[in-house]
Amino acid sequence: MPVTKIASWNINSVRARIDIVSDFLTQVAPDVLCLQETKVDDPTFPHEPFERLGYVHRLLAGQRMHHGVAILSRLPLHAHGRHDWQDNGEARHVGACLPNGIRLENVYVPAGGDVPDPALNPKFAQKLAFIERMTRWSETLREPTLIVGDFNIAPLEADVWNHKQLLGVVSHTPVEVAALARLQTAHDWVDLGRHFVPAPERLWTWWSYRAKDWLASDRGRRLDHMWASPDVAKTAIAHRVHEDCRSWTRPSDHVPLVTEFAW
Repeated sequence: MPVTKIASWNINSVRARIDIVSDFLTQVAPDVLCLQETKVDDPTFPHEPFERLGYVHRLLAGQRMHHGVAILSRLPLHAHGRHDWQDNGEARHVGACLPNGIRLENVYVPAGGDVPDPALNPKFAQKLAFIERMTRWSETLREPTLIVGDFNIAPLEADVWNHKQLLGVVSHTPVEVAALARLQTAHDWVDLGRHFVPAPERLWTWWSYRAKDWLASDRGRRLDHMWASPDVAKTAIAHRVHEDCRSWTRPSDHVPLVTEFAW
């Protein structure tokens, strides 16, 4: 049976890191790559490197210097729109329909600032509202769907380097974890990362730039996710976090995820 590889990566500027993106595509050869935080508007997106590697199908939702998402594919894509879950026009979602009819949603949830109190921090309030809008959308979703991206929430105790120390830190607070749990329940989403690598096994996707030696300190969090509708999850056969990419030249602070499907 043919295998389809879907990859997701918060690249933290696609133009600044086009070399490692090209290396990743050459080495891993996913059929579809979803990027978040591309930090480029659509007219200035770097098309040529992707064309050269066979990713001739692209859907973009760009924003100059901020946010931005993109789907690059060797498979034909049918655009099915963008959701403004931020409710302010920011480029944080783009959706596609794959040739087999499965919907692919690429999302970049806002980080939420530093203070985990919606009354004191508007950015945190926006993040919670973003997740709530995704939840309402999930409740009405009927099509088989794969949603991937940077959710900016590490939900499980094993999804951070120190659960107790990070309970008051944005991305792992109880209110965010509860919001994400409601989102997951709204469509019975299957968390493919933890489906293949059950807790408490280590499964981190982000390490701060603040650490002088990220590998020595190893203070990671699992902020990036791939969730599937139950029927789509049944077709998943493998999942991998490419942690080695964090050591590449001029790396993103996130690393790519790849799930393989028997499609």
